[in-house]
Amino acid sequence: MPQIPPLPSFRGRGKADQPRPRIPVPTARAIIDCAVYVDGHRLPGRFAPAEALTEVRERAAGFVWVGLHAPDEFQMDEVARTFDLHPLAAEDAVHAHQRPKLERYDDTLFLVLRTVKYVEHDLHSVSEIVETGEIMVFMGRDFVVTVRHGDHTGLTGVRRELEASPERLALGPGAVLHAVADHVVDRYVEVMADIEEDVEEMEEEVFTPRNRLATESIYQLKREVVELRRAVNPLALPLQLLSRSTELPVPKEIRRYLRDVADHHTAVAERITDFDESLSALINAALTKVTVQQNTDMRKISAWAAMAAVPTMIAGIYGMNFDHMPELHWTYGYGGIWIVILLAVAGLFVTFRRNNWL
Repeated sequence: MPQIPPLPSFRGRGKADQPRPRIPVPTARAIIDCAVYVDGHRLPGRFAPAEALTEVRERAAGFVWVGLHAPDEFQMDEVARTFDLHPLAAEDAVHAHQRPKLERYDDTLFLVLRTVKYVEHDLHSVSEIVETGEIMVFMGRDFVVTVRHGDHTGLTGVRRELEASPERLALGPGAVLHAVADHVVDRYVEVMADIEEDVEEMEEEVFTPRNRLATESIYQLKREVVELRRAVNPLALPLQLLSRSTELPVPKEIRRYLRDVADHHTAVAERITDFDESLSALINAALTKVTVQQNTDMRKISAWAAMAAVPTMIAGIYGMNFDHMPELHWTYGYGGIWIVILLAVAGLFVTFRRNNWL
């Protein structure tokens, strides 16, 4: 009987009944930029990650900065082997959807940051307002690896600003860590300003008579603020550790910069809490306004029903078809009944208007 060759083993976290085959994909597709920096200046030429790391260690100076965008597990494995990254951290960098956190693996720090972007929208529509993404930073003694997920998480501007300030890059990989964290928190501040405008506009709409703002719009903004809080608030502890802990491999000068970032983050977290409370108050005000409007409508309906009940009652009485009824054979009975109906309805109308029911 012929031998059946064993099935290949597959890596990854796919479904058990649907394993994903290992299809090699060039790592270069995921690499946005790879550069070597010595004394704060970028060396000319293009480097592969392994070549860049070899260049730095042969010089015994400088560091490597590799930027990746949405790598798959095989692309990330190659980078992880080059820089000796822990497999658990590399796995988190591939699958994303992580909470902001800071982990240490020997001399390598792994920082996860959630990014946010404000999406322009119509105040009266129920649509996404805040778009989120992720940036992971691996920082070692002579390298930095940044992994991005999301279309709005570009770090090209951050790299350009750092390259224009050699004195900052001369501080080492910690300068990149600080610059990325500062960039993310600055985006938080910008989104807060846009959310504040939405909240103020909603406040004006809610407290304006006869407005058309639906409560669903307020609920949508509140849901987006909750999502924003989940993305922003957990970053507080990692920033505190980076800015205050002397046990982490972060230079003293970088810790000073990171304290400023932590202060800005605290201000953002406080504003998110304020927005959440303001939106809760707006929801209560909007619901109260709806209740008052419903009560007003019910008063109006009741007033018109009361006026309609007068002719209905009289018509019902004289529709009983008895032979002996007052004014049944009176010559002016028909006109008299109409006069009584109109006077009664007019009296009710004046009374209801005077009491602001109509």
